[in-house]
Amino acid sequence: MSLHIAAQPGEIAETVLLPGDPMRAKWIAQTFLDNPICYNEIRGMLGYTGTYKGKPVSVQGTGMGIPSALIYSHELISDYGVKNLIRVGSAGSYQKDIKLKDIVIAMAASSTSNINTARFINSDYSPTADFELFMKAIQHAKDNNILIKAGNVLSSDEFYEDNPNSYQRWAEFGVLCVEMETAGLYTIAAKHKVKALAILTISDSLVTGEKTSSKERETTFNKMIDIALGTL
Repeated sequence: MSLHIAAQPGEIAETVLLPGDPMRAKWIAQTFLDNPICYNEIRGMLGYTGTYKGKPVSVQGTGMGIPSALIYSHELISDYGVKNLIRVGSAGSYQKDIKLKDIVIAMAASSTSNINTARFINSDYSPTADFELFMKAIQHAKDNNILIKAGNVLSSDEFYEDNPNSYQRWAEFGVLCVEMETAGLYTIAAKHKVKALAILTISDSLVTGEKTSSKERETTFNKMIDIALGTL
């Protein structure tokens, strides 16, 4: 048992899906996994282990933002030996051709967080996806006719920014969307030499102002989960 995860040794699989929302973790486990067992309820951050096509897989809520996600990622890696961490989260579109419920796979993650500037003084570290997981996800999407976009995303420390048009500079340089965890996940995975990938569903658009409901974000992002499980 770790500080924030109540699982006993062997109760968490080597592959873990990481939604920010613990209720999405519950939905994923109950919808996609066979015989899911809840191993964590500490702070309401639900975690489950079950099987998918006979293979063990876990799903663990991480909360919102890099600091929260890093707590769970660190403990999963260091205390439970997890080898594959796949974020399945929501994101806000920065591009007019990326619509609600489109799928974005993060090749790399820019960030407004200081998580890496504190490590790499006067330098820029570029957190990137694991190539093997990335290619498996791309192939699964192709084989199952799931349209995806892939590229650079922004991991932001702020959900509500003072300047609502600040996204335009990132969009100008090709950033596809904004979320709050991927840069931290890719960094900690690289540090510990494990694999990480972020698969995102567009929940709102900063270009058009459109947005999905909280219930949709919790229970309808099936294609993203399909791709994540397809990497197994």
